[in-house]
Amino acid sequence: MINPEFLDWITTLTGKVPRDERLYIRAVTHGSFGDDDYQRLEFLGDRVLGVTIATQLYHQFPNEPEGKLSQRLNGLVSGKVCGEIASEIGFSDHLLLGKQARDDGARQSNKVLGDVMESLIGALYLDHGSDAAKQFVLKYWGDRISGMAKDIRHPKSALQEWAAAHNRKMPVYELIEKSGPHHDLRFTVKVSVNKVGAVEASATSKQTAETEAAKLFLEKHT
Repeated sequence: MINPEFLDWITTLTGKVPRDERLYIRAVTHGSFGDDDYQRLEFLGDRVLGVTIATQLYHQFPNEPEGKLSQRLNGLVSGKVCGEIASEIGFSDHLLLGKQARDDGARQSNKVLGDVMESLIGALYLDHGSDAAKQFVLKYWGDRISGMAKDIRHPKSALQEWAAAHNRKMPVYELIEKSGPHHDLRFTVKVSVNKVGAVEASATSKQTAETEAAKLFLEKHT
């Protein structure tokens, strides 16, 4: 039986009364809970999120070249940002998880929350169409789009430029550790610049860990 409080939460969150309630149940169902999980909706929602943000960036930053728009887009649709937004709006309380996933901390997993955020966008798109999904995305991503700094160089690019400007060898990235359960892997990466220093950072993907390490290096050594 579908919990009416959950449907009320969905209505408040999206501004739309669910037509196909099963879509929203599926959107919060983890694979550990049942076979009819959120992965297919996540696949769809990821694409809807991407084109919505890309379109908004195209119009909001009319003078920027493709490269800078891509940097903005990659940051805004990252799993980290999706997970942060999902946490802010209370997704953790509504996830349907199996016992093992609950014991492993999936309810607080930024990766799981990010995936579910995308799956909800997919469910809303199927249930109410592209306009509803677009309005939902812009409502919860709008401040992040508007508040983006003008200097949007990727931290890895900025670190590489700094090293070149100071006659240093290029930064070297090394995967130090990969740990955690399958649904919430953690990658620890070390970045080092010869004769300057080294910094480590952890994240839910190797690429993000490298980015965080570069950012920390710049903060510490420049």
